[in-house]
Amino acid sequence: MRQIEGIDIAILGAYLIGVIGLGLWVGRKSKTSEQFMAAGRRMPWWAAGLSIFGTYVSSITFLALPSKAFSGDWNVFVFSLAIPLAAWVAAKYFVPFYRSTGALSSYQHLEQRFGPWARTYAVACYLLTQLARMGTIMYLVALALAPLTGWSVPALILLTGVAVIIYTLVGGMEAVIWTDVIQSIVLIAGSICCVTILAFGLPGGPEQLFHIAVQHRKFSLGSLDFDLTRSTFWVVLMYGIFINLQNFGIDQSYVQRYHTAKTEAAAKRSVWLGALLYLPVSALFLFIGTGLFAFYTTKPELLPQTVAAKPDSVFPHFIATQLPVGLTGLVIAAVFAAAQSTISSSINCAATLLLCDIYKRYFKPDATERQAMRFLWTSSLIVGIAGVGIALAMMRVKTALDAWWALASIFSGGMLGLFLLGQLAKRANAGAAVGGVFVGVVTIAWMSLSRNLPDSLAPLRNPLHEYTIIVIGTLTILLVGAGLSLLSGHRSKDASTEDGWTIKSGSGA
Repeated sequence: MRQIEGIDIAILGAYLIGVIGLGLWVGRKSKTSEQFMAAGRRMPWWAAGLSIFGTYVSSITFLALPSKAFSGDWNVFVFSLAIPLAAWVAAKYFVPFYRSTGALSSYQHLEQRFGPWARTYAVACYLLTQLARMGTIMYLVALALAPLTGWSVPALILLTGVAVIIYTLVGGMEAVIWTDVIQSIVLIAGSICCVTILAFGLPGGPEQLFHIAVQHRKFSLGSLDFDLTRSTFWVVLMYGIFINLQNFGIDQSYVQRYHTAKTEAAAKRSVWLGALLYLPVSALFLFIGTGLFAFYTTKPELLPQTVAAKPDSVFPHFIATQLPVGLTGLVIAAVFAAAQSTISSSINCAATLLLCDIYKRYFKPDATERQAMRFLWTSSLIVGIAGVGIALAMMRVKTALDAWWALASIFSGGMLGLFLLGQLAKRANAGAAVGGVFVGVVTIAWMSLSRNLPDSLAPLRNPLHEYTIIVIGTLTILLVGAGLSLLSGHRSKDASTEDGWTIKSGSGA
């Protein structure tokens, strides 16, 4: 595997300097907390939409989707097919609701519905999952790029973290959005270049690629059997619907962008742009994996067995050995772009929640603008450093990655269930919500962790596919909470009023 050339380093360096410079230049406008958190609510719809798309695509997606298609088929593309439904629900219900409240926090309304505990619980879940995601992304992107660049994993983690922290800390949400625009363009350009080289790199050209792919059923979307123990078409579709509803409905990273657009109509257009752009781009990533399979089927001598045994390593190996000088730097920049877009969003949104839901809620309700800005800067720095620390810790504790993923599924499942309980069960009160969340989180924890039970306890293992965890866990919270509310015979105070938490439809999608 060749080391990165000087021109590739120059391209990567120019990209990093350009992104940081753009963030610092935009940052001159972020003088108030409103500008820092919501970009002054004046962003063009297309910029907010590209930012939503950039948040959706992480470096995990950039590297994992080609790996999935290389070793299997296009079954995971069914996840993308569920996005238009979630986008329609978001445009029709979520955007009008959040815009009407005016609150930047996605979880402030939970206090009105179920009490302070619900708001704080959701914030804690979001913060933990975002720290886990930041650490995971920085660690995995460094792990993938280390053999390409010749740099150490810690150096790459620090490089990624420091670059993001600088422009996010100074520029706030406006810097996040405009850098997301650049990063999305770089990411798409890098993937298109890889697809082109793979398609025309085979002796028989694109025709041979499709012939090999069809021959090996590489474009299959999975079995149509309704079997919850396997990753069938229907299991992935259900998983995609619930995850995407969670993203567009309760994830602060998305909801906060609804407030950055100039108007409600512009916010709706940004949702559609970000959602629909992900479909063809995710198909591009999967096509890269299919192209890699066809390429190395015709040229097996170019793929060492040690690399072939680890599908996640195949795409980085191709980048390092097959891309021409110059293009390698662009693709590496694209991997960095996918990582930075997600991390910058997590930092800014986490700082926003810490200010709105913790600092102003419990400690300083009458905080001045100067105090708010100081808190936002400090919390952004702390969150960024914490993410870097988690990424560095993962180098030493290999099981930390699986543990964080398991915890993330537990927390995110609990959040979505609580959201749907408040929206759909008008009789649900605080007691019913507590009971539903408790039973649901225990269910999700069992389904997530029981696979590690010893053989002597095999009957207690979760027999269903891991994609069903959020589906069953979320429905458990909703049904148990609704059932408890019916047994109590009391109607929630807020749900009976027009200004309650129940989502009202907008004028249209």
